[in-house]
Amino acid sequence: MNIPSSDSVLIVDFGSQVTQLIARRVREAGVYSEIAPFSMAEEAFKRLDPVGIVLSGSPASVLDDNGPRIPDCILESGRPMLGICYGQQSLMHQMGGEVLAGDSGEFGRAFIEIGDECALFDGLWNVGEKHQVWMSHGDKVTSLAPGFRPVASSPGAPFAVIANDEKRIYAMQFHPEVVHTPDGGKLLKNFVRHVCGMAGDWTMAEFRKTKIDEIREQVGDKRVICGLSGGVDSAVAAVLIHEAIGDQLTCVFVDHGLMRMGEAEQVVSLFRGHYNIPLVHVDASTLFLKGLEGVTDPEKKRKFIGKTFIDVFEDEAKKIGGAEFLAQGTLYPDVIESVSFTGGPSVTIKSHHNVGGLPERMDMKLVEPLRELFKDEVRELGRELGLPDIFVGRHPFPGPGLAIRIPGEVSRDKADILRKADAIYLEEIRNAGLYDAIWQAFAVLLPVKTVGVMGDGRTYDSVCALRAVTSTDGMTADIYPFDAAFLSRVATRIINEVKGINRVVYDYTSKPPGTIEWE
Repeated sequence: MNIPSSDSVLIVDFGSQVTQLIARRVREAGVYSEIAPFSMAEEAFKRLDPVGIVLSGSPASVLDDNGPRIPDCILESGRPMLGICYGQQSLMHQMGGEVLAGDSGEFGRAFIEIGDECALFDGLWNVGEKHQVWMSHGDKVTSLAPGFRPVASSPGAPFAVIANDEKRIYAMQFHPEVVHTPDGGKLLKNFVRHVCGMAGDWTMAEFRKTKIDEIREQVGDKRVICGLSGGVDSAVAAVLIHEAIGDQLTCVFVDHGLMRMGEAEQVVSLFRGHYNIPLVHVDASTLFLKGLEGVTDPEKKRKFIGKTFIDVFEDEAKKIGGAEFLAQGTLYPDVIESVSFTGGPSVTIKSHHNVGGLPERMDMKLVEPLRELFKDEVRELGRELGLPDIFVGRHPFPGPGLAIRIPGEVSRDKADILRKADAIYLEEIRNAGLYDAIWQAFAVLLPVKTVGVMGDGRTYDSVCALRAVTSTDGMTADIYPFDAAFLSRVATRIINEVKGINRVVYDYTSKPPGTIEWE
């Protein structure tokens, strides 16, 4: 994305598990940010020409011979810098201070005392106050580089926050990006606004305008095909591209028969009716469900669905003909995870199950208009584009759909039973005003039958499990604490209204040790 230099911050990643959170906090302050592994930071610095730089934490030690280093061009740039944890240690180590291995380190909640005024504390913290932060370090700074002064300390970190006002370089031993540092977001906002002097006017409206211009420049008068999965990412990407190039875009929606209640109809209605976007709707449910007969291994289910999706999509694309570009809803976390902090390949880029592998097979170029955005920003862009909130705000849904919410063999009858139970569950959640407070909620149809009594008769039907979790990114999750009355109401409705289920249970497992989905 071509971001003006006056609006950008470069985050140098030394391998911290929470570097993405730094980018999110900076963007929440209205400033565009990008993450680059330290090994690629020099190139990113020259390309982005940022006003400010943030140096992340790391599992490494600056005392290691091969420990990550701040590139000289950044260190000597004269730009404002903020070092976090390892970032602080690296600044001191490279600028003439001293860092020693700690005897025991400092981990978890800590309290720092404000010893002096500092631009990071403006309107936030005052001298003499104590504030909660989150520490996670073994090594610690024992001597400051010339020009630096301590402005806050903790029992385990005498230089918890340090400042060099002349060079506009600040650093802290704790992690402001995590929620366990309550004022951390405000500290980062003070850095980008007060220290770097940025206006904080990066908005989704501006992103929309810039990205439309980029799409037009990239695509020209050529045609684009977009695979719709029914999820938020592909939908937002499609609407944005259509706004840029109109009928040069054709969307292909492959219905595998494993969607939620009414979801396929909603997608078709939204894109054909509301947006008037050219849409090919392929009902391939018989093909998918027939192929899943006898398949019980969850990984084999995923692979079959993914491969078949690609085959169907490719066939439809050939019928359309003439497209040179393939649109994908790749997000920024996927881009970040594709490169390790050492610069080598790490985790393969996540791709939508419906288009994975297609660019190579079909000799197509990619259009990925969302690759600079986080999930919550995609939702914000969707609202900016006018997508209805019931669509933009929906819970995540797996590519293989209900197939991985039916442990064991999948059939059309089982999918229909689960669809009804899931719809009742989500309806009750919405009626209770809880939908937006939950990251993901869904029903699972278990391969277990139990004895029940309905009226004067004996039943022998399936068990339905309910799952609901809270999370910020899906990496960890806690169960949502429904009250007993709510769960009792949902269970009663499902048993009374869904033929084939006679028992309902609630999954109380957090992640870890469990996963969010059952398969």
